[in-house]
Amino acid sequence: MIEAGGVVAVVRLDDLAPAVALTDALAAGGVRAVEFTFTNRAAARAIEVAVAACNGRAVVGAGSVLDPETARTAILAGATFIVTPTLNTRTIDMCNRYGVPIVVGGLTPTELLTAWEAGAAYVKLFPASLGGPTYLKDILGPLPQLKLVPTGGVSVDNAADFIRAGAVAVALGGHLVDPKTVAAADWSTLTERARHLTRIVADARMR
Repeated sequence: MIEAGGVVAVVRLDDLAPAVALTDALAAGGVRAVEFTFTNRAAARAIEVAVAACNGRAVVGAGSVLDPETARTAILAGATFIVTPTLNTRTIDMCNRYGVPIVVGGLTPTELLTAWEAGAAYVKLFPASLGGPTYLKDILGPLPQLKLVPTGGVSVDNAADFIRAGAVAVALGGHLVDPKTVAAADWSTLTERARHLTRIVADARMR
């Protein structure tokens, strides 16, 4: 679903009580990969309830995972993919042991290739704002085997540029799932935002 839809929603909120409602709203708009970050201690519970409720309409993962212990906690809660901001080979080993795909963060070509060779399913270019789409394209020149997912600075305005540069998907946080919209329970706005973004990604893939 990450590659098919081309968009990962990064949910980094203080209140994860609406986890089910926001996952449903995103899935209704075509964003079927949702990542709850472990910057919130309630992330494991949010993953558990979202997985139980979404009934396969979306894949639910864990983000901001810094170590293998947190990865295991997330996996036991039902996370179907793990995302890290940095390269930690022990975390990769833990995910591979459980057969759960991991998206590993890195910035330099060395970090990105090391993550890939260590068993990452995808490599997260983070923060993507530092080099932008041109940097991503430059990396894929000598390293075309990498499946790159940029995040950190990706928005509706530049998502298409990253896709055209060679990204297999893009990951968005506050530009997609913002606290104000969630607090207002404005699910129709979230769904329409997701729908608009998935159309942008689909169009970019055709060009």
